[in-house]
Amino acid sequence: MPQKISAVVIAYNDAPNMRRCLNSLDWVDEIVVIDSYSTDGTTEICLEYTDKVFHYPFQGFGTLRNQAITHAAHDWIFSLDTDEWATREIQVEIRALLAQEPSAHAYLVPRRNYFLGRWIKHCGWYPDYRQPQLFHKAHMRYREDLVHEGFDVKGQTGVLQSHVEQIPFRTLDQYFGKMDRYSTLRAEVMHGQGRRFRAHQLFSHPLFTFIKMFVFRGGIFDRKPGLILSILYAYYTFVKYAKLWEFQEKR
Repeated sequence: MPQKISAVVIAYNDAPNMRRCLNSLDWVDEIVVIDSYSTDGTTEICLEYTDKVFHYPFQGFGTLRNQAITHAAHDWIFSLDTDEWATREIQVEIRALLAQEPSAHAYLVPRRNYFLGRWIKHCGWYPDYRQPQLFHKAHMRYREDLVHEGFDVKGQTGVLQSHVEQIPFRTLDQYFGKMDRYSTLRAEVMHGQGRRFRAHQLFSHPLFTFIKMFVFRGGIFDRKPGLILSILYAYYTFVKYAKLWEFQEKR
């Protein structure tokens, strides 16, 4: 008998993406949403798809993801962000996998990202694995980091072949909004770890980020979007270290 699966989604003020995300989960056995008190209609949209919508204050992405797992009724978890959607191919692959005894306890899933009118094939954005998105809840936990959360797997990790797809930034304005939030969270983490600001980091680290994405990771082959993306990530790196300096100065 195929094993049942729970989809978990972490949400906050992302109403424009919610229906596409949740519509792509019409094949799972239940949907669990953890919402950090959205004010833009996100919660109301989620309730159209599931009654398992729970509200928690934001205390870090890792904490929210672990809270979502506690509300899942089934052993196998499929994690999807609100700006992602599951393709039919990944649905078929996961269903086939769970119809037998899976050989691993957690699976990385490749992601395709759309930015400025094209699918990005380089810049480190493809296949862009994040944490395992399919896993047995008894074998994986997220580290409770504020941002860019890690994970721990007890057992084997595998890789699926089919994609999920993502539009991480619908517009440049949205990119800058996310960048502001994520750079603050990342600077706070570095400050808490005792990382010390050095003036050269405002130049050397952004430059290295740009060269890594545009040259070593082939962003040049994505043409104008690759160039813009590499510059944007270099700018994010600059802002992150500027905020680290600001955190230290407030002491």
